[in-house]
Amino acid sequence: MSNNMMDDVEKILFSEEELTARIREMGAAITADYAGKEILMIGILRGAVFFMADLARAVKQTVAIDFMAVSSYGAATSSSGVVRILKDLDEDVANKHVLIVEDIIDSGLTLNYLMENLWSRKPASIKICTLLNKPERRKVEVPIAYNGFTIPDYFVIGYGLDYAEKYRNLPFIGVLKPEAYAG
Repeated sequence: MSNNMMDDVEKILFSEEELTARIREMGAAITADYAGKEILMIGILRGAVFFMADLARAVKQTVAIDFMAVSSYGAATSSSGVVRILKDLDEDVANKHVLIVEDIIDSGLTLNYLMENLWSRKPASIKICTLLNKPERRKVEVPIAYNGFTIPDYFVIGYGLDYAEKYRNLPFIGVLKPEAYAG
């Protein structure tokens, strides 16, 4: 990786303005769908932090937040298929309307495991909200209620998405140049 993060960006997929506009639309849809219900947003750390903060502000009703940290990647560029919970919830989800907020859905393995785990805790409902959906990589189908953008099989960075904990703070979503992670 060079000292200038922009040197490692092959192209910008979604600008800061495009992200803001789409997240506002998603927030309006969530507000309408959950009218009269309290939402417990569960952000999947670390990638979903930027998206979840903006999404929570775009929802115009009561929202509680909590976080889980799960791992299926390590420092690799593709999912290992082995899911580990690194940080569990602080909140009890029983009888609550859970909205899982994810940065990107790739293989679906992590979300499938997470949904099974959360359903065992007896929530009133569970829905998935993802900023990015990468269906070409799907190994297990998961029910996505709110999808920001569907993307091809690119390695994407920015707006919370990383490679080896770098690039998360870029204000847009871009494609990482292969030479930045190859080798």
